Amino acid sequence: MTTADPHGHGHGYGHGHGHGQGPGSEPPPVTDVAFVDAGGTRLCVRDQGPRDSPDPAVVLLHGTTANLGVWDAVVAELGPGVRTLAVDQRGHGRSERPPGAGYGAAEYVADVAALLRECVEGPAVIAGHSLGARNAVVLGARHPELVAGVVAVDYTPYVEPEVLDALDARVRGGDRAFASAAEVEGYLAARYPLLPAAAVARRLRYGYRQVADAWRPLADPRAMRLTVEGLRRDFDAETRAIRVPVTVLRGEHSRIVSRRAFDATVASRPDFRAVHLPGLDHYVPEEDPTSVAREIRRTLDAAAKPRTRS
Repeated sequence: MTTADPHGHGHGYGHGHGHGQGPGSEPPPVTDVAFVDAGGTRLCVRDQGPRDSPDPAVVLLHGTTANLGVWDAVVAELGPGVRTLAVDQRGHGRSERPPGAGYGAAEYVADVAALLRECVEGPAVIAGHSLGARNAVVLGARHPELVAGVVAVDYTPYVEPEVLDALDARVRGGDRAFASAAEVEGYLAARYPLLPAAAVARRLRYGYRQVADAWRPLADPRAMRLTVEGLRRDFDAETRAIRVPVTVLRGEHSRIVSRRAFDATVASRPDFRAVHLPGLDHYVPEEDPTSVAREIRRTLDAAAKPRTRS
């Protein structure tokens, strides 16, 4: 069941309604999203492009504390001929925060599988960043009938415990009140130093709400803590088991995926396409959307070939 939300007011969350575009101005409202009941979890989705295309749809899954807006530049690079479904995953953005629910791979993957069954005909290409990359690989391993291929951006098995400790600290540090939109932008620019200014503005627009005189993140703090705990369960077994085509990408300066972890993953699955991206850190889809879109298109083209020959 899909319902449009023309004002972007999912679950009663407020946000700035100003339309100024200067530094520190309030972000414009989010108006082009809809809500899907995905197996009992209400997910916020931006569904763009032709629904009658013979090619697979592309489902886009963001990272921890992020939201569907981080994919905007990738969607623009893919162009209007590709159907894309960018998703706020559970506990993030404008999607539901199921009370008492889990935030491990099983729960995230069940949501996406239900979304695919509800909204997409035939297998889709799943592109995920960070948390979304883990979820994409696990989905492909557990539900290969739903997945035409995976593009996993800057997350692999074998991430070191101390890396997740640092991630947990950053997630907890981000759960705070900000006095203004300008303060949020300053915080985001410092936290993500390689992001273009437009990407910082999108993070503000899609990821924060104004409550009384303060700005707060939409990402639910309890859900974020449980999500990081869920990332501590490695997904080596699913990575070894997956049989759909997989491309793995890593930013040269990633603080999440070490070169050791990336190389160990590729050694365990030499059939994966492995792409190193120089000059980038962890936030690859926002820093280099052209390269990410290119790898998604490559996966789409490979998925289309068997159908073309038949």
